[in-house]
Amino acid sequence: MKFATPEWLYLLFLIPCLLIFFIRMRKRKQKDLQRFGHPDLLQKLSSSSSGLKGSPRRFIFFLLALSLLILALARPQWGTRMQTIKRKGLDLLIALDTSKSMLAEDIKPNRLELAKYEIAHFIDNLEGDRIGLICFAGTSFVQCPLTLDYAAAKIFLKVIDTNIIPTGGTAIGESILKAQQTFIREERKHKVLILLTDGEDHNSEPVEAAKEAAHEGIRIYTIGLGSESGEPIPLKDQNGAHIGYLKNRQGKVVMSKLDQTTLEKIALLTKGKYYHASTGEMELSKVFQDIADMEKKELQSKKHVQYEDRFYYFLWSALLFLLLEFFLADHRKGKRKWGGRFE
Repeated sequence: MKFATPEWLYLLFLIPCLLIFFIRMRKRKQKDLQRFGHPDLLQKLSSSSSGLKGSPRRFIFFLLALSLLILALARPQWGTRMQTIKRKGLDLLIALDTSKSMLAEDIKPNRLELAKYEIAHFIDNLEGDRIGLICFAGTSFVQCPLTLDYAAAKIFLKVIDTNIIPTGGTAIGESILKAQQTFIREERKHKVLILLTDGEDHNSEPVEAAKEAAHEGIRIYTIGLGSESGEPIPLKDQNGAHIGYLKNRQGKVVMSKLDQTTLEKIALLTKGKYYHASTGEMELSKVFQDIADMEKKELQSKKHVQYEDRFYYFLWSALLFLLLEFFLADHRKGKRKWGGRFE
């Protein structure tokens, strides 16, 4: 036998406390009564009294009922049955741009940190879907493989920064190809790639990669960060103090420009959608709503041992003792014939 809510069992410590209290009060009552007259006379006068200081049998029934009620609250269980639990969902990969341009602060605190915060919130809302993470800059790699362990995925997400990939640039096409390799290639549906980037692609042919992804049944949602006019990339020292902006070899300030047209094409080719991230909003909540109605596959099926609740045995027994205590009280208070003053 096991208990589903064993914390209620601590209330059983009340039983011996109540029993000790009853015994002490009964002894005190007897001592008090002996001061007023003969024990036989007092016994006749107090024979109909009830309550805590009255019949021991009534109090024993009360304690038994209370004990059984506490056991019922603890939900005793015995006997088992096998239950099959099926888990359905999608395979979701999030490809996050980790190039230096993600340090731009047109979105506070910066593009990368806000994107990580929104991704963590997105993961918290998942139920049954597998999630994986891909980092990309000049190249790409799988930071977290597809998993149902959302806590582990958030740990992998937390350590992502702009130094995780030493190769500079923004290879969007390569991140799509990496996603193709990560998904189960034999399947032609239930696969979603969410692509977050703020920069122009650097000769990785993302549109061609998107066509191949569409052929394999991958739906891509693209989220563009930044603006088409461009944003400078701040540089900071070890203490976080601003020391200037990133410059190219000619000494000109590098401007991170959003290639919105390419991201729209990628989404269109794969039956996904493109969203432009506004200030303080990564649009992941809209992506979550879009994929909520997609057909889901069975990701996990396992047999689970289910224990049977038996609390009702204790509950009915407790009610029985309460009824016995009630009728015993009525019996003691029943009519008695007058037999004289000193019967």
